[in-house]
Amino acid sequence: MAKRNPNGAGSITLRKDGRYHGRAYVITTSGLRKRVSIYGKTWDEVHNALVELQADAINGIPLPDTDSNVGQYLNYWLAEEVLPNRRPKTYQGYESVVRVHLIPGLGTKRLRDLRAQEVRVWLNRVRAECQCCKGGWDAQRPKPICCAAGECCKRLLSARMIQSVHAVLRNALEHAVREELIHKNVAKLVKVPAPDYRIGKGLTTAQAKLVLKELSGHRLHTLYVLALMLGMRRGELLGLRWSSIDLERGTLTVSTNLQRVDGELRLVLPKTLSSERTLPLPAPVLAALVDHRDRQAVERASAGMDWQENDLVFPSRIGTPYEPDNLRRSWHAVRGRLGLDDLRFHDLRHTCITLLLDLGVPPHIVREIAGHSDVGVTMKVYAHASLAERLKALSRLGEALS
Repeated sequence: MAKRNPNGAGSITLRKDGRYHGRAYVITTSGLRKRVSIYGKTWDEVHNALVELQADAINGIPLPDTDSNVGQYLNYWLAEEVLPNRRPKTYQGYESVVRVHLIPGLGTKRLRDLRAQEVRVWLNRVRAECQCCKGGWDAQRPKPICCAAGECCKRLLSARMIQSVHAVLRNALEHAVREELIHKNVAKLVKVPAPDYRIGKGLTTAQAKLVLKELSGHRLHTLYVLALMLGMRRGELLGLRWSSIDLERGTLTVSTNLQRVDGELRLVLPKTLSSERTLPLPAPVLAALVDHRDRQAVERASAGMDWQENDLVFPSRIGTPYEPDNLRRSWHAVRGRLGLDDLRFHDLRHTCITLLLDLGVPPHIVREIAGHSDVGVTMKVYAHASLAERLKALSRLGEALS
């Protein structure tokens, strides 16, 4: 006769549907002793799971006392952790990833049973899935031209987006670990390929002068002066207020950022704590701001009752927040005239930081001007030599060795 397991050691039985059913008593995070069930296709699979449960019990690791699935937990995490504690733009991005990717893919999985293998297989499937087919985009056209017409366009998610999806899941599960809902964060066990970040080209000193000359007399000339000479981000420029500028002392404080959140433009806090910074104004910047203030006074008077005062340095023609897409279109027109068609507006900031480093300004000073969180970002992204500098360095080496 088979030996009977002692009480509490667990038992395994064969079900009528061919699966094995294991049961054992464990201590949960609520302090209660609870009998749990485990199902598997083989006896060994269930036995190994029971052994793992009992090993945790011996080591004093309680079983998470929750039967919620991943979708239920993600909605709770968004409402109770992300929404109260993160910036609106961050919440908007997280909510989109949860709604579009995580809940459809993993939402029905029980939170405490989620395994790294399931996450890895799912991420691989997401990486290979055509978004046009998934969203039915082509089918919504009056006349289908690709996926709905039988020729899949293979519109895949970028490596950066895959990384973001993985990061949101990892952050959510890490919070579940802190709340003792699960033992470990299985998303941490899954690695995703890092995207290849594009290094901005930036402008030479001569090109930067040409841009400012081309924009002389332009309504947003001063905005481009600040972008090139102070390295400010687009949102920081459009969110800049006159109350943050002291023309007498010659200082400018970056304390607000203009972003589109839930379809409307809002002034929010800067990107990071280090992004909030006070910058001294060199003479050309100070002169440009004085001229811009006088020009804006004329614009305000011309608008009359239509003007909406928001204290913005670079508003629309009636004082409302300036549409970021309009700034992009403004820059595209300028770069087209100068033959710089592949240069992004953000590359003006890149130009400022790169030229400062080329002039020998210490990296920690450049970091404070740029508002980077770490000097490593400054050096990794911006401190790359031009071909002329590389040729000069290699020529010196060649002279030394010849």
